[in-house]
Amino acid sequence: MRYAQLVMGPAGSGKSTYCANIQQHAADCNRVINVVNLDPAAEHFEYSPLVDIRELIHVDDTMDDEELHFGPNGGLVFCIEYLIENQEWLKAQLCGGDDDEEVDGEPDDDYIIFDMPGQIELYTHLTAGKDLVKLLQSWNFNVCSVFLIDSQFMIDGAKFLSGTMAALSVMANIELPHVNVLTKMDLLSKTAKSQLEKYIEPDPHALLGDVANESAWGRKYHKLSEAIGMLIEDFSLVRFTPLNLRDEESISDLLMTIDNILQYGEDADTKTKDFEQPDPDDGDDDDRNSYE
Repeated sequence: MRYAQLVMGPAGSGKSTYCANIQQHAADCNRVINVVNLDPAAEHFEYSPLVDIRELIHVDDTMDDEELHFGPNGGLVFCIEYLIENQEWLKAQLCGGDDDEEVDGEPDDDYIIFDMPGQIELYTHLTAGKDLVKLLQSWNFNVCSVFLIDSQFMIDGAKFLSGTMAALSVMANIELPHVNVLTKMDLLSKTAKSQLEKYIEPDPHALLGDVANESAWGRKYHKLSEAIGMLIEDFSLVRFTPLNLRDEESISDLLMTIDNILQYGEDADTKTKDFEQPDPDDGDDDDRNSYE
């Protein structure tokens, strides 16, 4: 079995930084986790990608093409769809063989993080993200989706409710085991951290009270907010895990959670040692000799 994290989230949520830090943390623990860049508009990241989509297509190609002439957003969507159409290229890059080569002989415990672009519609309602998941699963990957949201934009009730609905939309569309992560916790002030703590395990009544009191919109649509809040609470659909990249324990705990979801390492052979049952007569002789 091979393992994959599909790292998604809005632009600026810290996806590439997350990938680099998880890879470095794994290296410090004598683990190998590779990263694949699937953001065709990426300019800089702190990891060396195993595969880079920009070698196949760049967002500038779609914007400069006389027939396509896409804008940045449409270009990103087109690049991912182009990748799906040219899946043989990705398969050859990941599997290290020819296009027609089967992946059954790939080594176990191959662990890859896919750094996705910050185009939220790829995950909320378009099929490209889901098509990529199906491809990876057909190549013997066990996949988990990791959805990142900047914690700095989640410190009031209305924004938290909005972010929660975005996470819920991704969960429903991608249909994978799912982890929601609040990034950039190290950048929050003590006041903001205190404000955010009540949303980590949200009380819908407190949350709705904040939403209603914050704006005229919240007061007008209080019943709608209440229905959304109770839906989230009643079915325990969305929970967030805070991540502080300056805290190794925080990184370790999150990676352990994702590993458990992926069932990473559970198929490893258990090392056992056979022991012979002692002969009762031999034991009596030994006891007798010890007193002689």
